[in-house]
Amino acid sequence: MSSHSALERLIHTMATLRGEDGCEWDREQTHQSLLPFLIEEAHELVDAVETGTDEDIKEELGDVLYQVLFHADIAASRTDGFTIDDVAEAVDTKMRRRHPHVFEGVSVAGVEDIKANWQQIKAQEKANRESALDGVPRSLEGVARWSALLTRAEREGFSLPEPPGSEPDTAEGWGHWLLDVLAAAKSRGIDVEAAMRQALRERETQWRAEEAGSSAPE
Repeated sequence: MSSHSALERLIHTMATLRGEDGCEWDREQTHQSLLPFLIEEAHELVDAVETGTDEDIKEELGDVLYQVLFHADIAASRTDGFTIDDVAEAVDTKMRRRHPHVFEGVSVAGVEDIKANWQQIKAQEKANRESALDGVPRSLEGVARWSALLTRAEREGFSLPEPPGSEPDTAEGWGHWLLDVLAAAKSRGIDVEAAMRQALRERETQWRAEEAGSSAPE
């Protein structure tokens, strides 16, 4: 493998900033205090991918990487913590395990087999989960959480909501239709995100009840 001198220098920079003679602000940060920055940087990366240049993507990837190194250095400062090497080793082991057709010679017929293997291996890793809906981050809100839950529901064959009437004909039309619906709700004093979160909780309760073979509570 090639040497990653710039990455090693960045790791050293982080250790210096959080060291005894480094930056007081950096030393004071915790996993919790950094969460707003991590979320913001992730969204900025999404913006760069969708609307930016390669330089924009490179910059935002760097900012996300910096957050990863920040969290790892905080953990490394604890006697019972972990290092960035531990993080890399864990995800490397996981990716190799989830790609048996590459690293273990497992035969696959195509992408669908690859996806099926991934889900089967992931299910074995997460055997302690009680529901197929477990693991969708609680920090996701609104449309993002709805989309993640829908993906799980479709995969598991859960009942799905009926499509709305007067469907638009194009993706652009759907986008404007959805925006208009949200705008109409807001104009009536509805907290759209709060309403969405409540509806998501109710839908998730229904699907969990279906999964358990019972009816959702009234």
